[in-house]
Amino acid sequence: MPELPEAETIVRGLRASVLRQTIRRVEVVRPDILRQPKADFLRRVRGRRIESVGRRGKKVLIGLDGDGLIVVNLGMTGRLLPFPVVPRGESRPGHPAVRFRFEGTGLLVFDDTRRFGSVEVLTDSEWQTRSASMGPEPLDSGYTAGNLFDGLQHSRTPVRSWLLDQKRIAGVGNIYANEALYLAGVHPRREARDVRRQEAVALHRSIRRVLRDAIRAGGTTIRDYRNAEGQPGQYARRLYVYGRDDEPCLKCRTEVQRMVFANRSAFYCPTCQPSRSER
Repeated sequence: MPELPEAETIVRGLRASVLRQTIRRVEVVRPDILRQPKADFLRRVRGRRIESVGRRGKKVLIGLDGDGLIVVNLGMTGRLLPFPVVPRGESRPGHPAVRFRFEGTGLLVFDDTRRFGSVEVLTDSEWQTRSASMGPEPLDSGYTAGNLFDGLQHSRTPVRSWLLDQKRIAGVGNIYANEALYLAGVHPRREARDVRRQEAVALHRSIRRVLRDAIRAGGTTIRDYRNAEGQPGQYARRLYVYGRDDEPCLKCRTEVQRMVFANRSAFYCPTCQPSRSER
């Protein structure tokens, strides 16, 4: 599932091609991905000019002139692909859900193979309410190690699951939670409240490190993710533990282990990330 780095990479790729474009027509190919009635969606989008492209957590935000923005949840396989000219033949996206046709010849396609993503148009006020329910942005300068530590202290949830809760911290998914915990030396199943202050400092640093490194690499492609140019991300080759079960740890050569809890796989090195009782 695309996480913060993938959404940020897509946003940066879209800005050069869709800013200041006016949406002439919208074709909803798969109405099930809309989070509002189709008629309302079309009415709120047609004839609007794109003024900004941004991100909040894992969501892509396309700001419109006047009041409102298109909120795109990429889900597991969602892609936003801009085309300066209408594509033909093999260059067409294979699973289009929504096509935004611009004045002139260009268009933007939301393509989603498994259709777990969503698209909706919200007013600025509606979005502010939605955004307020999400956790802080981990790369914001105002989000400190102290903020992370304080949040962890109030939860008995396993720390990996805590990091995945978008109401606690926005944009971190399973890939980068596993990587950050490894770099911080914290076992993924430790209770959040059991993480000590110095460990929270290390975890805060590692979260920001992996997210920034992944953004520079254009995100992580395990299978489906593509950027706005249709290219895979390159961070997968730099993963320490995610998806590397039974392979040697890059630091100590112990075999990386995989376990499943809360219906998600967690990857860790038992030597570099001992449980609290082993410390």
